[in-house]
Amino acid sequence: MSTQIPQQETESETEPEAESTEGTAQDRRLERKRAAEAERQQRSEAAASEDEDRITLKVFRYDPEVEAKQEPRFDDFQIPFEQGMTVLDALMYARDHYDSSLTFRHSCRQAVCGSDALFINGSQRLGCQTQVADLDTPVRVEPLPHQEVEKDLVVDMEHFYDQMHAVEPYFQGDTPDDEEQRQSRENREKIKMSTRCIWCGACQSSCNIAAGDNQYLGPAAINKAYRFAMDEREEEDLKKHRMDILEQEHGVWRCQTQFSCTDVCPKDIPLTEHIQEMKREAVKDNLKFW
Repeated sequence: MSTQIPQQETESETEPEAESTEGTAQDRRLERKRAAEAERQQRSEAAASEDEDRITLKVFRYDPEVEAKQEPRFDDFQIPFEQGMTVLDALMYARDHYDSSLTFRHSCRQAVCGSDALFINGSQRLGCQTQVADLDTPVRVEPLPHQEVEKDLVVDMEHFYDQMHAVEPYFQGDTPDDEEQRQSRENREKIKMSTRCIWCGACQSSCNIAAGDNQYLGPAAINKAYRFAMDEREEEDLKKHRMDILEQEHGVWRCQTQFSCTDVCPKDIPLTEHIQEMKREAVKDNLKFW
């Protein structure tokens, strides 16, 4: 008898332990299952969020040296959006992750060099200055209009540079190098905005007159002439020479005051105002009282 009682006690003691062990294992399995489901849900939400944070970039493509790319077209790129992303950032992502042959100009990325002027959503803008968040999607990027396309978003700027150099955009004269040329604060303020030009070509591209008249100096060149002609340090005979350049048939009188150049200037230069002032100077230059 005495040998059976401990046996019963042992059985009654071990049964709850087995149930407890089994319950703990079941709980662990449920926890692992719930964790796996939560992880899958999290991945699914992240993927959905990633899809929502992507923007479509429609980029003009053209390559005259590759037969399959000689016909202009648009390529779409899905770009993961980040706060603060510029159009230039999006283009660089497309080039670095999707197509290394995508060609465009850029340099300083600080709206100083003027090399990344593009036609973005129907307007001339600097790629490095234009926030993707401020644009409607898809973001459409094209080369500057009215200029010959060399490849993709790169245009030939030689004619634009020729027009800029035509107004002789530099000081001239016989003033000794060691002689200081003083300028008043008032005169500096007058020409200050004109000195901001970064030679990006956006204004020239937006000008309908420049599009139809290849010899028109254009708003950028006239603004550059304004910068020197209105500088009080310029000698009178040199100012007269500069005005002769502006008064030619394809000079200031071709401007029709459409303000398109002023609207697209990334440095907010009042180009149309400067052109009109050069017209007034031209009139005064030709007035004679006798």
